[in-house]
Amino acid sequence: MDNNIIDKLNNIEKLLLEQQSLQKQVLNFNETCKYLELSQSHLYKLTSTCNIPHYKPNGKKIYFNRTELDQWLLRNKIESQDEIDQQAANFLINKGSIKL
Repeated sequence: MDNNIIDKLNNIEKLLLEQQSLQKQVLNFNETCKYLELSQSHLYKLTSTCNIPHYKPNGKKIYFNRTELDQWLLRNKIESQDEIDQQAANFLINKGSIKL
């Protein structure tokens, strides 16, 4: 019984620490891997090819801005069929092909 309680408390502590690190505005490399759910090797590749915004204040350790990461994640939106249909209708109305 005692081991079960200790295990549960350890799990709660681990979750609280993860939540605390995910509330930070500036993330380190490992925190970013967890946040983006990427492997370390893939994140290294993204940083080395400058495909993801990052900072190296002293030229070694890599840091990331959470807001910039969110913008990076949302950069290639795929529009729904309803949005595409609405754009097509707006285009036809604006070009004068359809008179209402």
